[in-house]
Amino acid sequence: MAGYDVAKIDEIEGSYGGAFKQVRTAVGGTAFGINIMDLPANADGYPEHDHSHDGQEEIYVTLSGGGVMQVDGDEVALDSNTVIRVAAGTKRKVLPGDGGARLLVVGGTPGKAYEPN
Repeated sequence: MAGYDVAKIDEIEGSYGGAFKQVRTAVGGTAFGINIMDLPANADGYPEHDHSHDGQEEIYVTLSGGGVMQVDGDEVALDSNTVIRVAAGTKRKVLPGDGGARLLVVGGTPGKAYEPN
């Protein structure tokens, strides 16, 4: 068995119309959750949510495109020079801009070993 796995982002099957790609599953990762979100231009269907139910914090990195993230009433730019960490109980909503947005999202529960669902 090889000590690494490779997946091409555009070849990972996505849910929600292809917008949500489970990177962890595609490469066999087990240490943390990691996904790619491909959101079309000006889409507003990404739900406002938090993770108070599972304690998971998330880190968002914009790989391409941009927009804004609404975080507890503030707007934070989504661009390739910004990393955003959002605590479990904090509400967040992603609003991609005119060019859409491709986001890398890494999640885990602080102080606990990761458990894939």
